[in-house]
Amino acid sequence: MDEQTRLELEAATFRRLIQHLREHPEVQNIDLMVLADFCRNCLAKWYGAAAKEKGIDLDYPAAQEIIYGMPYSEWKARFQPEATPEQLKAYEEKQRRKEALGP
Repeated sequence: MDEQTRLELEAATFRRLIQHLREHPEVQNIDLMVLADFCRNCLAKWYGAAAKEKGIDLDYPAAQEIIYGMPYSEWKARFQPEATPEQLKAYEEKQRRKEALGP
């Protein structure tokens, strides 16, 4: 596979991932963090870092809007309830396990 085709496939896959996450706002970021160790905000940070590597000035709120399809504050108000005690406990346990493993 040539480099251009690989890049196009990766870009298409990324766009599909973003679309899937937008179509499923019921999937909470905290649950993504517990299960996959990344969330929509992580994607926004990675997107911003990639932009910076290319010399593109893109702040975090702008990167979040690209990922969420709307300003984060709007998405949060519409779709993100308070984390449940169970979600918080699972997240804290995940963080402890990560710390125990070290870098």
